[in-house]
Formats: sequence, C-alpha cells, structure tokens
Amino acid sequence: MNAAVAESADRVAGVRFQKIGKLYHFDYSAYPDLKQGDFVIVDTLRGRQMGQVMGFTLPDAERPVRKILRQATARDLVLRQHWEAQEVDALEVCRATASQMRRLAEVKFVAAQYNYDGSVITFLFSAEQRIDTAVLKKRLQRKFNARIEMRQIGPRDVAKLLGGFGACGETRCCSTFLTDFSPISIKMAKAQGVSLNPSEITGMCGRLRCCLVYEYEQYVEARRQLPRRNKRVGTPYGEAKVLDQLPLRDAVMVDVGEGVRKVVEREDIIPLEEFRKLAEKAQSPCDKHGDGSCECGLPVGQRQADIVAARQTKPESEADDKGERPREDNKRRRSKRSRGRRSEQNKGQRRRRGRRGGRRRNDASSDQTSSDD
Repeated sequence: MNAAVAESADRVAGVRFQKIGKLYHFDYSAYPDLKQGDFVIVDTLRGRQMGQVMGFTLPDAERPVRKILRQATARDLVLRQHWEAQEVDALEVCRATASQMRRLAEVKFVAAQYNYDGSVITFLFSAEQRIDTAVLKKRLQRKFNARIEMRQIGPRDVAKLLGGFGACGETRCCSTFLTDFSPISIKMAKAQGVSLNPSEITGMCGRLRCCLVYEYEQYVEARRQLPRRNKRVGTPYGEAKVLDQLPLRDAVMVDVGEGVRKVVEREDIIPLEEFRKLAEKAQSPCDKHGDGSCECGLPVGQRQADIVAARQTKPESEADDKGERPREDNKRRRSKRSRGRRSEQNKGQRRRRGRRGGRRRNDASSDQTSSDD
C-alpha cells in the first residue's frame, strides 16, 4: 500500500471533460486506487466539473497541478445524464432570446453545455467579430436557475461539435480524434501536388483541411532526394529533362525527346551536372602546383603558382613600405616641431624670470643706499 501511494505521488492523472477534448492533469495522491476510465470531480476555473480519467503520466514541473476533490458517485452520474438531456431545450431558449436582439442577428449559437450538477450552463456561439453578450446574458439569467457563461469559438470548433463526414467518406478528423488544431498553410497543399481549387482543399468549416498536415513532412523529405524540374539528368533512355516529381513513387517524369515521356525511378537517375563538374575539376590544373599535373617534382618557390603569387604580393608589400615611411617621417617632423615650441616657451619663461630678478636686485641696492645716507 505504501509503495502504491509513493508511486501515485510521482505521477498525475490525465482527465478529459469532453468526449474529444484536451487532457488536463490532476494530482490523485489522495486516491491511489483510481483506475483508468473512472469519473472524478475536480475544481477548475469554470467551477466544479466532472471528468473521466484517461491515463496516468509524469507531471510537468512548469505547470501547477490541482488535486482531485473526490471520485464521482452513482448520483453524480445520474445528475449529469439528466442535465445533458436538457441542453437542447436550453439552446432553443437562447436562440429565441437572441433573435429579439438586432445586434446578435449574425451570431450563430452552436451548443449549450451543463456541468454535472446543473449549477453552470455555458452557451457556445460563433461570429466573425468580437460580440458583446452582456445584455443577452442578463436576459438568460432570468430564465435559468444557473450561472450563465458565454463562450465564442472558431469555425473549426463549430465543425467539431456538429460532426459529419468529410470528402474522404469518413467521419471528420476533428470529430473523432483531433484535440488540437495545427496551423495549416497553402504551402502544404502545393508540396503535395494537391489541386488548389478551394472546393478540394477546404473543409466544412471554410478553412484548409486538417489532413493536409498529416503527410507534409514525408512529401518534403521525398522531394529533397529527387531532382528538380527542368534539370537535365541521365536515364536508361539517355539524357532527358525532368518534367515533374512523383514523390509517392520515388520517381520523376522525364522528357526523353520528341515528346516522349518516361517515368524513371530514383535509383536509375544519373546526376549529369555533378559528373560534369568532377570531370572539369579533373582536367583543370592543380591549384597548389600550378599548370600541369601534381607530380611536377619542383621545390617550393619555383612552381608556377608560387611565382605568380610572389609577383602579386611583392608590389603590395612595396606599396605598404612606401606608405608607412611617409607616416613615420611625418611623426618625426611633428615631434621636432613640438620640441622646438617647448624650448621657445622655456626660453621665454627664463627671460621673464631674469628680468624679475634684476628688478629685485636694483630695488634692494636702492634701499641700502638710502639707509646709508
């Protein structure tokens, strides 16, 4: 028993509140006997909710984890079933009340959701712009004995709630297993060679289909290993031009000539450009030894490349020496000038001091003669 409690303290329970919704983690250390599939009562930002335990995992240190209040009883399950049956009537009342308000004429109310004990009811709606529902909320508060909440959702969430079948003939992904919506761009459709016709790449929600992101990375990786369009390659049929890439077949469509098209596998493609570059490099002179082959036998300094390099570097070094000498001469001249100025200043100061000394001596001699008299 102690081991089970210690193990539950290191893990958290993943709880889901909707049939196809996100998982939220809660601490279940107070209930070590909790199993997958059990219903529990937890405290959330929207009040007390009933959720189902979907599994157990390690906690995230960056996010705080709340504790499970208690396990759901049979009475809680019956109450939840009762209030879920009242959601359709509540939605009709909400639509009728909103139809009397002109501001909400373009708002589409999708669903109404009660919590397990009927104390909170949430109305889900969609609109292109931000909608102020304060007036509607006050009117609905008079008709329902519960706390009213209004939530605006996006078009993909609307399609998820309504359900239905997709273009593939299967139930829509958002209504079966998708809990988060990934960002999708038109670039993904281009990489997979899908027609850019809006009717073929958009779903019921009016957005790009979620399935475009499933195989996008595989297509990108496959296209990297195939030659690009308009490139000349070698094939078993001779030199040809690439017309299109076939990533699913790991092959390319090429034009052999005279309008004849063939499909060539990646293993049978010969990269002509790479071979031509290697051949040119093999025929070109050696970069280190200059003209001729590498086995020239000349010592360092007598090779053709060394002689050319010495000619190119010699004028530059002479120019540097010529450029440095005038700078040194200028520095010497400046230093001489500064020394001359300093010597002249010192001479002037000495002359002033001599004149002052002579005056003091004359004044002293005149004072002595006056005293003798």
